[in-house]
Amino acid sequence: MTYQNEEIYLKSWQERQEFAERMQPTIGKLYRNYGVEVTVYGRPLINASAIDIIKAHKYVGIHEDNKLRLRESLPFLEALLSFDLHPAIIDIGKIAYRYHNRNAHKDLSVEEFLALELAELNAQPCVEGPQDVVLYGFGRIGRILARLLIDRTGPMSNLRLRAIVIRPGKDGDLEKRASLLRRDSIHGAFNGSITVDNEANAIKANGAYIKVIYAKSPSDIDYTAYGIENALVVDNTGIWTDEDSLGQHLDSKGVAKVLLTAPAKGDIKNVVYGVNQNDILADDKIISAASCTTNAITPVLKAINDKFGIKNGHVETVHSYTNDQNLIDNYHKSDRRGRSAPLNMVITSTGAAKAVAKALPELKGLLTGNAIRVPTPNVSMAIMNLNLKTTTTREELNEYLRGISLDSELREQVDYTQSTEIVSTDLVGSRCAGVVDSQATIVDEDRAVLYVWYDNEFGYSCQVVKVMHKMAGVNILNLPVE
Repeated sequence: MTYQNEEIYLKSWQERQEFAERMQPTIGKLYRNYGVEVTVYGRPLINASAIDIIKAHKYVGIHEDNKLRLRESLPFLEALLSFDLHPAIIDIGKIAYRYHNRNAHKDLSVEEFLALELAELNAQPCVEGPQDVVLYGFGRIGRILARLLIDRTGPMSNLRLRAIVIRPGKDGDLEKRASLLRRDSIHGAFNGSITVDNEANAIKANGAYIKVIYAKSPSDIDYTAYGIENALVVDNTGIWTDEDSLGQHLDSKGVAKVLLTAPAKGDIKNVVYGVNQNDILADDKIISAASCTTNAITPVLKAINDKFGIKNGHVETVHSYTNDQNLIDNYHKSDRRGRSAPLNMVITSTGAAKAVAKALPELKGLLTGNAIRVPTPNVSMAIMNLNLKTTTTREELNEYLRGISLDSELREQVDYTQSTEIVSTDLVGSRCAGVVDSQATIVDEDRAVLYVWYDNEFGYSCQVVKVMHKMAGVNILNLPVE
């Protein structure tokens, strides 16, 4: 009997591999030819291995009563090729699961049901052309943004990385920059091919041809000399944070708009995608994507406030050390941050709790915050101690947040885990702004304590890319509509 079970399992596994391998060329064709990104319950399948596709389908069983088999989703994937498609994110997993487990239209064919689920796609306008993007600065966030943009390079790309801007370097600088993009101690090797064109001062990566511009300040650059027009400049340096200083970019020829990947000062709009992206207007020239922590906590806070109401609360962030701290004890202008980052927990301040109000004004003055920097290189946690306006239970709150992560307008921002074994390194590469750790949730009538993990590099960068799309006037539908 044991031998028979082994054979049955092996045969089942090989069948799943075969279905996943059949999916791969179709997934690639849909993106290259139509700009359609295929997902399974929010897990992207572009450039995914066969194992990744199998794991994405297995993930469905964590959240639903039944499994989703690859042979159930494959017909929907293949049927997409017969539709008039425009750039969109299409969750083939949710559509297939609905058809097999929730479909009230049992008499419909796969194609007919798919047409119903994709009805809004007919109203989606075609993309006229890609938005030129320049990354000003090439540190941790800059390189991850480059990876994300390169990963979506193609004829139907809405954002096209044209250049990066860095300070003048010594001989061999270009090779070292390319090497840092190619290899990353936290996020692993670059998925693809990278070569350096020394004569043209450019990096070539997976079809993207990226000029490397050396400059000491924005005023030194004429982007039109590089064939770059109406560019969106993403400032990753953190040097300039107010309207006057960031306005230097707009004085450069070829620049149309500026996005700051840090909290902004003054009247600049701080945008957390999923919460207040509609505040971005066509004539806005400078926008901030706020901080990684603000992006992690604001969507969860919005979801809780919408249902239960928040009287007040405190947010404590347990944050991985950052590049502005010292490896060993040395002078630092900020209190405590001069002490060795890999050896100490360091109490410091954070403006994230107050910054929530810029994206979610109804919480203005209701939250306090503090931070502890800890000896890990990536993935942080926000501990939210909230006093609610209504009473609830742990089960009700967790079930509500699980639903938010699956079937709401915040499903791209809020993820949810039921694992009792998850630790910080398991969240490296998480694409959501924050991940609710349901097993740590504490509720006592009108008081709730929530633990939210977040990849403060990758998850935040995914949020930044969404803001870039909005600034470029690109509205990418996420289908099916919940």
